[in-house]
Amino acid sequence: MAKLTKRIVESFETKAKSYFEWDSEIKGFGVRIMPSGTKTYQIQYRKGGRTRRASLGRHGNITAEQARSRAKEIMGEVSKGENPVEDIAQHRRAPTVAALCERFFEDHAKERCKPSTQGEYRRAIDLFIGPAIGSFKTVDVERKDIAELHHKFKHKPYQANRTLGVLSKMFNLAEVWGLRPDGSNPCRHVPKYREQRRERFLSQSELQKLGSVLTRAEQGCSETRYVVAAFRLLILTGCRLSEIQKLEWSFITDRGMELPDSKTGARLIPLPQAARAILSALPRVSDNPYVIAGKSPKGFATDLQKPWRRIRKHAGLEDVRIHDLRHTYASNAVSSGMPIQMVGRLLGHTQLQTTMRYAHLADDPVRKAAEENAEMLSKALEVPKSHGNGCHAIS
Repeated sequence: MAKLTKRIVESFETKAKSYFEWDSEIKGFGVRIMPSGTKTYQIQYRKGGRTRRASLGRHGNITAEQARSRAKEIMGEVSKGENPVEDIAQHRRAPTVAALCERFFEDHAKERCKPSTQGEYRRAIDLFIGPAIGSFKTVDVERKDIAELHHKFKHKPYQANRTLGVLSKMFNLAEVWGLRPDGSNPCRHVPKYREQRRERFLSQSELQKLGSVLTRAEQGCSETRYVVAAFRLLILTGCRLSEIQKLEWSFITDRGMELPDSKTGARLIPLPQAARAILSALPRVSDNPYVIAGKSPKGFATDLQKPWRRIRKHAGLEDVRIHDLRHTYASNAVSSGMPIQMVGRLLGHTQLQTTMRYAHLADDPVRKAAEENAEMLSKALEVPKSHGNGCHAIS
């Protein structure tokens, strides 16, 4: 045994089998000489009745003194009762973020989330999370890594915030699965970007334009009667697109539309008489369970975006999305004086906060009532009509 130095290490000869040479000063510090000639610095100690050994680096990549310094650190940790080699081994075995993503998708998303949500998660994983931090060890991800990823997409605030949400769910589950310490979610305290929520409602005149275009499209057969019925039902019920698109005849009962599943679970949607009239006028396609029949004999209309773009163009409403029909339903309900809680129930919202985006519209009937009331009172008071600033001092 001798003190391991550059000269000493390079003097060790290659043999048919690998062998160790140990340092004379630091117990457990040595070098392994492989038949290939590769020489690797090693640290070895016993812990819990077992021999623990780890590589400190290849000779040439690190110096003998660098290896010696690291060996001293490790043996110091061992003397304190720690097991650094096992920690290193566990870290090497620790899953990457890419592996966490796949476990999250297979064990969580596929079992607990609807197909549409699964699609959103898959997109976030494949396009944003994987390319940025997929190669990181799950245990090594820090808040600054998440903040940097979030900041990278600041020009797309909605996408940046949705990706942050997916990451937060993933790292919460990483704690549940024992892959990270409790309370270590690196997404905590990363502020979301402000989102400009779009609020586009159709006015009465715009609804009339849309109604005329739908009638002409149906009469002229430029769109199928099922497509036209879908848009009318969306306006009259405030349903989500998928709820009408995948509506089955068996879901329609005397109580309304009894959906066995929706974005928020099983849901009963009231069917006003106008909506029932549309449904009663639709012919049923033999052996097709869907109300909005599509091109395939037993399927629903899978693409309503293309016909909607044609319809809105003819109506001069090219900035209106299909989802804005749901906004229009909600805005009309609130503006007519319907309590916000009731509107939330009609829309199938699980949280009042979601419906509160329409709360400011409730002021409209109040202002109208105030104006009408003041008009009646002003007549009794014989309040003159305003003709500019005609104030005069009373003498």
